[in-house]
Amino acid sequence: MNNHDLLVQKAVQGNDQAFLELMHLFKIDLYKTALSFLRNEEEALEAIQEVTYRAYKNIQSIREASYFKTWLIRIMINYCNDQLKKKKRVILGDEILTIQGISEKHEVMELKDAMLGLDDRSREILTLKYFNDMKIKDIALTMKCPEGTVKTWLTKALKALRDKLDEKGGNLHV
Repeated sequence: MNNHDLLVQKAVQGNDQAFLELMHLFKIDLYKTALSFLRNEEEALEAIQEVTYRAYKNIQSIREASYFKTWLIRIMINYCNDQLKKKKRVILGDEILTIQGISEKHEVMELKDAMLGLDDRSREILTLKYFNDMKIKDIALTMKCPEGTVKTWLTKALKALRDKLDEKGGNLHV
């Protein structure tokens, strides 16, 4: 049993220090996930606080220590989707509009805007694969579906993203 799994077992048994260590280990992954969905640093930090609370409250529901990170990311995705549904607003993001010409930041904004136009599942799968570098196997566990289904969804999500970028006349190629 590795150190990570041992920490999860201790946390499940009520060891607060072990729980805090786990949250520290995964805070960057959680932040990247929240930021890719919410596109706002302050909201991403709030999301981490809320997800930490939800994870702490439900830590006893963990059955398999090795799936802790997957479980945590799933909580974050659910939280972010709920926030986006509540707001139903278009986010221009980071005042990038003042940048002259086409820059890397402009392309990132273009990509994020295109992703916001996708359905929840497509956005989730692209975020897990490309923003969190998760393997197909881990995405399947997170989304509770077979690996073949994940591959199919990923292909459809990439096609939808390409179409969105083409609609915008974007210079990005996915």
